[in-house]
Amino acid sequence: MFCVKKVFTFDAAHNLTKYKGKCEKLHGHTYKLEIKVCGDLNDEEMVLDFSDLSTIVEEEIISKLDHSYINDIIPQPTAEMIAKWIWDKLSNRFRTERYKLQEVTVWETPTSCAIYFE
Repeated sequence: MFCVKKVFTFDAAHNLTKYKGKCEKLHGHTYKLEIKVCGDLNDEEMVLDFSDLSTIVEEEIISKLDHSYINDIIPQPTAEMIAKWIWDKLSNRFRTERYKLQEVTVWETPTSCAIYFE
């Protein structure tokens, strides 16, 4: 099996309403998002064209989250819940007979990330 991964970034603000500490206050991040799709190669010997992957992620995710207040979209926008929300938006778009979404990784800082997969 082969996998392809593409990395995206978006800037957004949030606050963690169920958290007691610094992050319960409004603040922002430059998030790094990794989308991993795995499957068999097509006739062009690719799992999925990177430009097709980019188009779908830009339409479904980046256009909604970039420069947003994420709490308007996800009630408790922890990195874990953002990753799950992204998975839910993309899993059907990246599910065919040949390939499927394997993993969503959301980096909140350069050293801290949450990963969602099924």
